Amino acid sequence: MFAQLPERRMHWVRWVLTVGWLLIIASLFYDPWTSALTAADHPWSPLRLQDTCIQVQGECLVEQPYPLGTTLFWGAIVPAAIFILLVFGHELWRRICPLSFLSQIPRALGWQRQFKRENKKTGKVRYELAKVDSDSWLGRNYPYVQFGWLFIGLCGRILFFNADRLVLAGWLLFTIAAAIAVGYWYGGKSWCQYFCPMAPVQSIYSEPGGLLGSKAHTSEQLVTQSMCRTVLPEGKEQSACVACQNPCIDIDAERTYWNSLNKPETSFLRYGYVGLVIGYFVYYYLYAGNWNYYFSGAWVRQTDQIASLLDPGLYLFGQPVNIPKLVAVPLVLGGCTAIAYWGGLWIEKRARAYSRQKQTNLTTETIRHRIFTLCTFAIFNFFFIFGGRPLVQLLPWGWQYLYDLGLVALSTLWLYKTWRRGPELYSRENLANRFRKQLEKLQFNVAQFLEGRSLSDLNTHEVYVLAKVLPGFTREKRHQAYKGVVREALEEGYVNYSSSLEVLQQMRQELGITDDEHRLVLEELGIEDPQLLNPDRKRSLENQIRLSGYRRSLERLMLLQQKQLDRTTFEQASLPDSAVVRSLRREYSITPQEEEWILSGFSTTASSAKKAEFLLTQLTQLIDGYRALNQPMLHQHQAVLTLLQENVRHKKELIVRSLLEILALLQSDSAALSLAQSLQQASPTVLGELLEQENWGDRLPPAILQCLTQPGETPAFCSLEFSAEIILEHLDALLQDQNPMIQVAALYIMAQLDRDRSQAIARNRRHEFSSRLVQETIDQVLSLPSTTSATQSITEFPTLEKLVYLFNSDFFHRMQSETLIALADRAEVRTYQQGDVITEAGDTCRELLLLIEGDANIHYQTESGIRVEQLHPGQTLDELEVLAHSNSENTIVADSESTRILAISVDAFDDLLDHDPDFARRVLELESRQLQRFVRSVQPL
Repeated sequence: MFAQLPERRMHWVRWVLTVGWLLIIASLFYDPWTSALTAADHPWSPLRLQDTCIQVQGECLVEQPYPLGTTLFWGAIVPAAIFILLVFGHELWRRICPLSFLSQIPRALGWQRQFKRENKKTGKVRYELAKVDSDSWLGRNYPYVQFGWLFIGLCGRILFFNADRLVLAGWLLFTIAAAIAVGYWYGGKSWCQYFCPMAPVQSIYSEPGGLLGSKAHTSEQLVTQSMCRTVLPEGKEQSACVACQNPCIDIDAERTYWNSLNKPETSFLRYGYVGLVIGYFVYYYLYAGNWNYYFSGAWVRQTDQIASLLDPGLYLFGQPVNIPKLVAVPLVLGGCTAIAYWGGLWIEKRARAYSRQKQTNLTTETIRHRIFTLCTFAIFNFFFIFGGRPLVQLLPWGWQYLYDLGLVALSTLWLYKTWRRGPELYSRENLANRFRKQLEKLQFNVAQFLEGRSLSDLNTHEVYVLAKVLPGFTREKRHQAYKGVVREALEEGYVNYSSSLEVLQQMRQELGITDDEHRLVLEELGIEDPQLLNPDRKRSLENQIRLSGYRRSLERLMLLQQKQLDRTTFEQASLPDSAVVRSLRREYSITPQEEEWILSGFSTTASSAKKAEFLLTQLTQLIDGYRALNQPMLHQHQAVLTLLQENVRHKKELIVRSLLEILALLQSDSAALSLAQSLQQASPTVLGELLEQENWGDRLPPAILQCLTQPGETPAFCSLEFSAEIILEHLDALLQDQNPMIQVAALYIMAQLDRDRSQAIARNRRHEFSSRLVQETIDQVLSLPSTTSATQSITEFPTLEKLVYLFNSDFFHRMQSETLIALADRAEVRTYQQGDVITEAGDTCRELLLLIEGDANIHYQTESGIRVEQLHPGQTLDELEVLAHSNSENTIVADSESTRILAISVDAFDDLLDHDPDFARRVLELESRQLQRFVRSVQPL
């Protein structure tokens, strides 16, 4: 809601509130006027002292007129902050908080601590803004630091500065000085993120979102919620984020909430705060022996507050307890905090047990979230029973009832809204919004289907439903849209290479994307943008926003100077050494590596050349790996090798195609010819196939095309001198592939070459593999005898054997790996002797049969007699009859001493056809080709 208010307007609001706050602080030092309003004989002031006895530990307080500074601060300002957090969210509070505003004074003046960095190779010196290291003690323990300060502050209120105006002024000025000092010491909003005692309160009341707060994860705005921002001279707003914390509540409060939900410090803050607030207000009763002391507001006008520090701190059952107030206050508040914390954990445990017993299917995260929600709802209403009550009681009764009713109504609405949230729903909305953006990029005409609504008006479920029924949303378009979602999620650090399969599972189910297609998308993205999957490059939404802000600032600077300087000259010479750019580097904490990435993006030629260099290196490694798989010592395992060779060949095709895309982009650039020569020499075979199959002639200049098609100076050859050690290194690289079939095939070949090494990998790296297939293969490798060097037959790896034969068969070749694994799990291997009948004419076809070893003959009954046709390994038997659920029209007989058949039941086959549309489509394509071949074969007859 308030996230969209212009920054210039909010800047003036901050100034007004800050000046007002400073005036209140000044009034604590000198205020000769407002005390007149509290005089008992004032004719009309509702704040005048009443002629009543307010007892504290059995004695009436002696009261006298007092200035209103402390009353306004504790009675109005503090409750207003709590109200703003729950109703409007942190996105309003963080943008108007005077303390946050004051902490940015060093940044505005350019007085911030910096680290000097010197490049040892070039000697260049650069300065980086200091930030809190996430691995430092403060970076790990800041929630406890903030809660500890909040605890000290509440104790200090009761003991020192509830009513003592000078002490309160000193405390507030000390806090302001601390905020400014932190603003100098660390960049960004480090005061708010790591030190401010109000931060835990913000998290509790404004996460996962305020009642009227906006949703950052579904917003189309680049600058969301209370994100740090700056206003350019032309009036546009731009992010000023320096990624001082990850994740950041200012960018997306709900994301921060779900990320921290299961952390132990979150439980401590949530439950401990409940106890702390209860303890704070209850202490007034325990100290005075009655509630009138608090509700009358007498505690805010006691003149002897510090003088009573050593007086009895408790008054129970009409008797003072001889514990000094200085000790009793932290004892009561600390005890209540501990009780609430342990009580909250006990309630959580009981709630989980009840959920399991009643089988409610609620996740641990959902249970904890709902308990947190109830705690916030309860403590908000409990707080406002007391918060501001001495002033509220001065209103007419009707206004008091309206006040209470409004608070309960608003908090109930917040409860209803928040109760329904969950990490799954957040993730679903997040991905649906990304998918919506991809649909918009595809420029589908959807207006006719939405009755005047736009894509942005659709909810999460409607977006996916629309995608399923949208004409023109072909398999290729779906793949393209999903690829865009994965790219964006990787760029923002929302997922990484290993977590993307699980995080995006729900979206894949909605769109019918298989795990194999997901792995293919990752391969394509890794080739199109080599840095995207680079584990050394920090990926997070905060870092992306920081780098984007720096890039936009550079673009603007270049546009301003383009009128005076040549663009090329400016990029290469002026830009890095400019004083303005040095200032921007410090402001955004840009490292040399990050600057290199950003500057390379300005030059299409430089960026493409760098990408091409990386891809050529990858291609060379793949070619070496392909040659390693073709060594004579491995030929006896050719069936398994074919699976690995196909995988490597597919990756080579992706890289070569990506290099061709770069050449099409470079056109006649001087770097293009050198790249074309390198590509032709590296992989002439794959290159020739792609040029022949795909229409690259219209996209490439004639000179480049000629260079690609003519033979290289160095003839391609396959080395026959690879040692077993080198082959093992390439196999070890294949173990990093995410395809379980590739992993088990590589592990099997390793076991044939070096039994001890394969078993050591199986033992030490078992935790790296989540696939059941890989775990099964690891067990089989570990069960192999380590004393013998004899080659182990693939029959000792039953599932792998079935997978290999399925993969190498004509019918199932290049099927998706998850489909092949599902088929292998349900398949059965059978052995027949020569002359045994495999199927007989007239039998009901209940199984799909694949010949995997030996030979078999099909006996066709024709008008002229029986015609015999020989089958060879890799061919399927009676597949048409299986698909039609009909009877076999031919007899099939084993024709070798040992004929082995892989049998897949028709029920298992039909089940996969029903649940895997891609499998059904592939089967239909295969059978269409089979029928075409059959028709052509009988036409001469």
